[in-house]
Amino acid sequence: MATPSVSKWQPGQLLFAGFDGTSLPADLANLLRQGRVGGVVLFDRNLARVPPPPPGRGGAPSDALLLDHVAIAALIRAIHEAAPADVPAVIAIDQEGGRVQRLLEPWTRWPPMRRVGEVADDTRTREVAAGLAIELRDLGITLDFAPVVDVDTNPDNPVIGDRSFARTPQEVSRHASLMIEVMQAHGVAACAKHFPGHGDTVSDSHHELPRLPHDMDRLREIELPPFRAAVEAGVASIMTAHVVFEALDAKRPATLSPDVMNVLREELGYDGLVFSDDLEMKAVSDHYNPRQMVDGALVADVDSMLVCSHVGLRAEVLSALEAQRDARVERAVARMVAFKDRYAAKAREAALNPDAAGPPYAEHQRLAQSFEGK
Repeated sequence: MATPSVSKWQPGQLLFAGFDGTSLPADLANLLRQGRVGGVVLFDRNLARVPPPPPGRGGAPSDALLLDHVAIAALIRAIHEAAPADVPAVIAIDQEGGRVQRLLEPWTRWPPMRRVGEVADDTRTREVAAGLAIELRDLGITLDFAPVVDVDTNPDNPVIGDRSFARTPQEVSRHASLMIEVMQAHGVAACAKHFPGHGDTVSDSHHELPRLPHDMDRLREIELPPFRAAVEAGVASIMTAHVVFEALDAKRPATLSPDVMNVLREELGYDGLVFSDDLEMKAVSDHYNPRQMVDGALVADVDSMLVCSHVGLRAEVLSALEAQRDARVERAVARMVAFKDRYAAKAREAALNPDAAGPPYAEHQRLAQSFEGK
């Protein structure tokens, strides 16, 4: 009996999912096989570590053990193999550098992007972007949810800080553009986040819904220039902020606001792929049910929804997507198809290549170490 074909135009392609554990769960593998999930997001909890030394043998404490390159490569290969070759899975990760990077030793531990911005050397920024992308590409990772292009204007901000290149839009724009251009030239899709700007908040959208009162003149002067620069650099994707921008929409966070997203689509002229931030974050999950989040995101012209761990929420979001009228999802799915046509097949090929390079990368480690103490 012939295997039934899988359509790359299914609404479930708009769903990106995370999972617990260091092996691909059977239920998620089945969704990938059916083309009902577009991608997988990897976190620390998915990355196996080398076995601890036997008792009495000494060695490093368990929290300092190296990641298990062989096991992680096998996991990524399994994800790619689960999805049909003509409807490939996107594998995404947060590999920003500094305090937000999933791949640590034996991969390169990159400096926070603030250090890169402080060095203020275009050549060094390009070298970091190239090294970071090469390590992800060799592993078969399609998409890096980086760089952060928020401007760090508020020293009391609990979530951005040194994840940002700088405290001025000019410097953030400069380094973010270089990172995006070089990463994507090496085959890894970038994602500018968090639109239209999370840098001036005093609360963390993981835990509550932040609000910003800034008028449009302020947004156009500070928050928006780095996103404009990212668009001009050809960024492959952009991620929204679960933040209320009162001058544009006093009720809904950016992820669910047509008025906010219209700034990106019309004023900045971006027609590429837009991801929601994680729908499990309390900034949205405390205020909206799954159907409201899916409907609101699609109406706002957000394309893809992230559900990073909860299986129950994943099922509800998938059900809400699959219940949509074709006209509601067709533009978003078309953007996902175009994104995958550009990036996904190459990542799959790298993951399935038995001769692909792997860590450690001595040249990259020397580069990263050169930022220490600057």
